[in-house]
Amino acid sequence: MLTRRALLTYSIAATAVFASRPWTAAWAQPAGDATGFVVQLGSALVAIVNGSGNYEDKKRRLGPLIEEAVDVEGIARFCLGRYWRTATAPQQQQFSQLFHAVLLNNITGKLGQFQGVTFNPTSTTQQEGNSFVGTTIRRPNQQPNNVQWVVSQATGRPKIIDVIAEGISLRVTQRSDYAAFISRNNNDVSALINAMRQQAAA
Repeated sequence: MLTRRALLTYSIAATAVFASRPWTAAWAQPAGDATGFVVQLGSALVAIVNGSGNYEDKKRRLGPLIEEAVDVEGIARFCLGRYWRTATAPQQQQFSQLFHAVLLNNITGKLGQFQGVTFNPTSTTQQEGNSFVGTTIRRPNQQPNNVQWVVSQATGRPKIIDVIAEGISLRVTQRSDYAAFISRNNNDVSALINAMRQQAAA
């Protein structure tokens, strides 16, 4: 289940995505460029968020875009950590499906809450074969937030594998929270699955 720390990180990440706007220079960059990829993703998402349609329409349109740009399956396995190896095949399948649903719910749940936000790419660095795309997020009457998007091209196509907000890794935080929850419930992965099922249905 998502703790307050994880929800905060999700909120910042959603703010970054939904507040972005097109940057002419980024659109002209090669398709494999991580900075251009992040900015183009943000531009596509904001077109949906600020476009026509009700909440359910936008949620349906956002789902495939998030699935395309984010390595949701890889993040899910990382977040379950060592418990992925001990989970049964049906538990792995259920967890992955629920992780997708909870992630989408947390992102789409922030629609309409980030008016007046600006999104600016800063610098991109390379670490361990991945690109860390830096951005600065500004909201009215709030201190700016620094968000890094970790982009992997291991599959031959750029995919977001992590979001780091003010030094806090989304997937590391989530893995720690999941491990703590499972530990408190007799190391039973099904307890986490049941909690996530409730979140997905909320």
